[in-house]
Amino acid sequence: MRRQHRLYPPGTSPGTIMVPPGAVPPPPATLTRFTAAALEEIKVDRLDVLAAQPEPGQLVWLDVEGHDWAMLSELARRFEIPALVLEDVVDLGQRPKVEEYDTCVFMVAELISRPSPEERVSLEQVSLVLQQGRLFSFRERPSDVFEPVRRRLREGKGRIRIGGLDYLAYALLDVVVDHCFPVLEDLGERIERIEERMADSPDKELITELHNLRRDLLLVRRTAWPQRDMVNRLLRAEDGLVQEETRVFLRDVADHLTMIVDLAETYREMVLGLTELYMSAVSNRLNEVMKVLTIIATIFIPMSFVAGVYGMNFDRAASRLNMPELGWHFGYPFALAIMAAIAIVQLLFFRRKGWI
Repeated sequence: MRRQHRLYPPGTSPGTIMVPPGAVPPPPATLTRFTAAALEEIKVDRLDVLAAQPEPGQLVWLDVEGHDWAMLSELARRFEIPALVLEDVVDLGQRPKVEEYDTCVFMVAELISRPSPEERVSLEQVSLVLQQGRLFSFRERPSDVFEPVRRRLREGKGRIRIGGLDYLAYALLDVVVDHCFPVLEDLGERIERIEERMADSPDKELITELHNLRRDLLLVRRTAWPQRDMVNRLLRAEDGLVQEETRVFLRDVADHLTMIVDLAETYREMVLGLTELYMSAVSNRLNEVMKVLTIIATIFIPMSFVAGVYGMNFDRAASRLNMPELGWHFGYPFALAIMAAIAIVQLLFFRRKGWI
C-alpha cells in the first residue's frame, strides 16, 4: 500500500507546484488531434505545437506521462489551468475526486494494477483536465494503459471520434476502472488456492498470505469507493462540458465501480473467514498436542508415585515393616507389573470416555 507523503512544508502558498523527488523523467507527451473523419497523433516535447489554434471541429487530447515542472507551468499559463489543479496533479496520493472550475473540470482517479503475481497491488494516480475543445491527461509513469483508447481512435469505430471530449474522458475513466477486474480475478484465484492448501495442510506461510490479501483488498475497496462517488458527482455536474449522451456511459462506469466494491467486500469477508479457519485449525492442533501431553503426564503421575515410594531409603534391618517387598525374589518385576497395570487401566478408562 502506498503511503502518502506530503511534499509541501507547512505554510506553503496554495497552488505551488513541487515535483516529487525521484519522479519519473517525462518522455515526450502524446498529442492527438482528431475529427470524425481524420486523426493526427504526434509526440511533442515542446508546447509550441499546442499554440496553434485547432481547426474548426477538431478536438485535442494531450497525454502527459511523468512530471515535468516546466511543462506543467507552461500548460497552466497557456491554457488557463488553475494552479491548484496542477498542484494536485503532482501531489500524488490524492483521493479520487472531481472539481469544477471556471475554465475546466478536474478529475482524479486511481489506476489499480498488479504488475506480476509476486508483487503487491499498486496504485497510479491518473488526472484528467477537461476544457472546451481540449482534454489533458496526466499519469505518474509511462505505460500502455491508454493504448486501447488510442487504438479505437485510430480505427475510428463507434462513438470515440464523434462523442466529444467528454466521451473521450469517459473512455479513459472506463479503462482505468476496468483495470481493476483482472486484479480482483487474480486475488480471487489466490483465495481459492489458499482454501485448497488450508484443507490439505495449513502452514505458517498461509497467515502471511492472508494478511497480504486482506491489505490488497482493503486498498482496492478504499480506492473504488471514492471513485464511485467521483463518477456520481460527475453525473450531477451542471457545467455543460458533460453531455447527456455521455452520462449514460458514465452510469455504466458507476455500476462497474459498485461491482468492484461489492467483490472486494465479498473477497475480504472470505479472507477473514479463512483467517478464522486457520486460527481454529492451529488452535485445534494445539489442543490435540496438549491432550496427548496431558494423557502422558496423567499416566506417569501414579507410576512416579510408585517409583517414589520404593525409592525411599528405609533401613530394613531396623524393622521388618520397612518395605519387605524389597527383599522378595520377584520384588522388582512386581513393581513394574503394578506400574503397567495402572497404565493399562488408565488407557482403558480414557478410551471408554472417548478422550483417545
